[in-house]
Amino acid sequence: MAFVPPQAGYDRAITVFSPDGRLFQVQYAREAVKRGATAVGVKCKDGVVLAVEKRVTSKLIEPESYEKIFQIDDHIAAASSGIIADARVLVDRARLEAQIYRLTYGEPVPLTVLVKKICDLKQMHTQYGGVRPFGAALLMAGVNEKPELFETDPSGAYFEWKAVAIGSGRNTAMAIFEEKYKDDMTLEDAIKLAVLALAKTMEEPSPDSIEVAVITVKEKKFKKISKEEVAKCLEEALKEAEAEEVPEKEEDYSELDSNY
Repeated sequence: MAFVPPQAGYDRAITVFSPDGRLFQVQYAREAVKRGATAVGVKCKDGVVLAVEKRVTSKLIEPESYEKIFQIDDHIAAASSGIIADARVLVDRARLEAQIYRLTYGEPVPLTVLVKKICDLKQMHTQYGGVRPFGAALLMAGVNEKPELFETDPSGAYFEWKAVAIGSGRNTAMAIFEEKYKDDMTLEDAIKLAVLALAKTMEEPSPDSIEVAVITVKEKKFKKISKEEVAKCLEEALKEAEAEEVPEKEEDYSELDSNY
């Protein structure tokens, strides 16, 4: 008879708690996010910035086909880490909900409403049999009355942040944010900070491996930053950081999961 680990029953059933109050499948979904490409978000007085690492594993892949920042509505965008197919399903649902709201009420959907709807869907996938948790986390950013930035967890929980990172480089990026983030940052400063944090998580940062998008308070429109602008920001950010190296803190920022 094969040996069955003590936690096997709780490990296989998504709706069963372990004796210490954990849902193992939700924790495994978080592990999928931790192994994913890094995505960061930075909120500033002029708008909000999203930046992601593009892991292009072959020179034969068309880089433009590898999308990690998604436009949800004119004023809302999302960046993902984890299983990209799961993220695509969540993004499609978010786009649908945004259009339903616009057709129903004749105005753009508030980001908080959209985040709650997506997290309701995520939570449902932790409570019922026959489904599994989404192995993806989203950073959802937008501008309604003011810039907003949310992280959505595979469990269905969400928090609003000033600056946040998800994915394999979370610890390094969060250390940089805690050291350098300022409430009165301009959009240009926020882009540089996002690019710097992302670059520090990568072995060989380049404009081809970084994707950046912004939504400004003035225009309230989603816009992707060109490769030339990314290259300029990357060069300036790394040059400014040379004199002041930010060490990675020993604190494990995955402990933030306890908030959820």
